[in-house]
Amino acid sequence: MTRTTSGVAPVAACPITDVVDIVFSRWTTPILWTLHEHGRQRFVELERRIATITPKVLTQRLRQLERDGLVMRTYYFEVPPRVEYEISELGRSLGPLFAALANWSDHLPAVERARRGYDSARSSRSVPGRPVR
Repeated sequence: MTRTTSGVAPVAACPITDVVDIVFSRWTTPILWTLHEHGRQRFVELERRIATITPKVLTQRLRQLERDGLVMRTYYFEVPPRVEYEISELGRSLGPLFAALANWSDHLPAVERARRGYDSARSSRSVPGRPVR
């Protein structure tokens, strides 16, 4: 078990650390959201809906999500072969979390105002040649 400099294991310090690592790693949320919202998808459909992801990264993330039990992959033995992905029951159990986060997104304008205020205060306190602390 990894310990911090304070001697407390990160998971003990924050019991949701492992959940955050699984669910919020890069590209996981858009993939799960897309499968949750649009149902079963072929690879190219996912790729189109998540336009900024590369095929290599999409493949890697889908494999990891399948390994974690959040996504199911179905291979159809036909010519040409067809593969479809869908969110699993375990993945669906994240629905309330996604709904809560979607609701929380109403606060994003307040976050943006706070950032502008912070940046403005920081820039007005800076003196040329002297670092801001």
